[in-house]
Amino acid sequence: MTISISTVHILVDDPEAALAFYRDTLGLKVFNEVANGGFRWVVLTTESQPEIQIVLSQPHAGRSQEDGDALAALLAKGEFRTVQFRSDDLDATFEKVAAAPGVEVLQEPATQPWGARDAAVRDPAGNMVRIEQA
Repeated sequence: MTISISTVHILVDDPEAALAFYRDTLGLKVFNEVANGGFRWVVLTTESQPEIQIVLSQPHAGRSQEDGDALAALLAKGEFRTVQFRSDDLDATFEKVAAAPGVEVLQEPATQPWGARDAAVRDPAGNMVRIEQA
C-alpha cells in the first residue's frame, strides 16, 4: 500500500491577494479555478511536484455561515498551522517574498537548532509560511 499527499488546503480571505502571493511571488502555477455560490477555489501546483495540489479557498466557501464565521475569525488571528515550502535559493526567495504586498516578515533566513535553514512570513491572509533551504 502506498500513501502520498495529494492536496493541501489554505484558507484565504482575499483570493486575488492570495494569487498575487502564491502565483506571482512564489511562482506556483494555476491548475484549476472553480467558482460556486459566489466563492472561488483556486488550485495551484509547483513545477517540481505537480501531483500535489494546493487549494486556496475562502472561509465561507462550501460551509455554513456559522462555520465560515468561525474559520474567518481564526484566520484573522493567524491561528492556522504553518504551510512549509522548500526553495533551492532561500535568500533570493526570501527577498522576493519579503517585498511582496501584504506580507509580514516573522523571521529572516536563519539556521535552526535542528539544522534546517529557513525563514518565516505571514501571507496576505495571515497564514504563517515557512520556506526552507533545499
